[in-house]
Amino acid sequence: MPTFDQALRKAGEFGRFQRRVFLLLCLTGVTFAFLFVGVVFLGSQPDYYWCRGPRATALAERCAWSPEEEWNLTTPELHVPAERRGQGHCHRYLLEATNTSSELSCDPLTAFPNRSAPLVSCSGDWRYVETHSTIVSQFDLVCSNAWMLDLTQAILNLGFLAGAFTLGYAADRYGRLIIYLISCFGVGITGVVVAFAPNFSVFVIFRFLQGVFGKGAWMTCFVIVTEIVGSKQRRIVGIVIQMFFTLGIIILPGIAYFTPSWQGIQLAISLPSFLFLLYYWVVPESPRWLITRKQGEKALQILRRVAKCNGKHLSSNYSEVHERRGVPRTCHAPGTYRRQPLHRLLYLWARGAARSSLNPSDH
Repeated sequence: MPTFDQALRKAGEFGRFQRRVFLLLCLTGVTFAFLFVGVVFLGSQPDYYWCRGPRATALAERCAWSPEEEWNLTTPELHVPAERRGQGHCHRYLLEATNTSSELSCDPLTAFPNRSAPLVSCSGDWRYVETHSTIVSQFDLVCSNAWMLDLTQAILNLGFLAGAFTLGYAADRYGRLIIYLISCFGVGITGVVVAFAPNFSVFVIFRFLQGVFGKGAWMTCFVIVTEIVGSKQRRIVGIVIQMFFTLGIIILPGIAYFTPSWQGIQLAISLPSFLFLLYYWVVPESPRWLITRKQGEKALQILRRVAKCNGKHLSSNYSEVHERRGVPRTCHAPGTYRRQPLHRLLYLWARGAARSSLNPSDH
């Protein structure tokens, strides 16, 4: 009985069929890069921000200030001494503390000795001047809430970790392709919810879920690609698919430049994942996985499709295939395939990533 590797050599280890599947799945790396580094553009800092008090609000309406005029006349950053600079954005003038009973003029600081009004911490009613809207201005992630911006990326990374374990195990149990398709659908749905989140809590919850499904799509597509090619090509396809991740990082700034709102950027990150559902008709289940699940007939059907597309033919001798046997677990010949449960590989990856992040001096 021939082994799977022998049958794959007959069908073509990296023919037209594998190249087509490889290029299609590489696009997943582009969209995963969008998700991974998207916070750079979703959470960019506004050009200017400050907060209003009750009197400043009334003055802005009565004096018809433009945002620039309001910034110049009421923002402490422009008026405090140099040694006290840096607190202006997060504080406001307490204009209500003036002793005059008459209305303030359109230059409110003239009502205070030496144009020095007391300062108080901002508690709301934020104003922003920005060229593109971001989650910072949407959810007021400034000053005492600035840490929440870092939280959004931490939550996304936590989703990546959860997806590596849960969907990695599911891919071992239920199949690479079905988990890949579910993950792509999940990335699209959760991404749309994130774009229209009514509050910060909903945003964070669905960003976590998008991280779960994003990692599931990325890892399963990587595994499908490496399992459908021959052992000699496995290393190079693993390298090239990572290059598409870099391509996504290069493309994203261009998308962000021409998209005026963070919601548009979020949709651009998420909606392409729905197109990957079309892969159901062009990307096969991993035949290696099918053999490990005792579904050799289905694996042979896929191999015959591969052979036909590659211009080759599997003879009737290949009526049944099996895994390569007889290779010791502790020693493997160069180029041979050793099947590891996907969730175990993902655990090793996550452990290595965590160790790297804890030891930045090693890089």
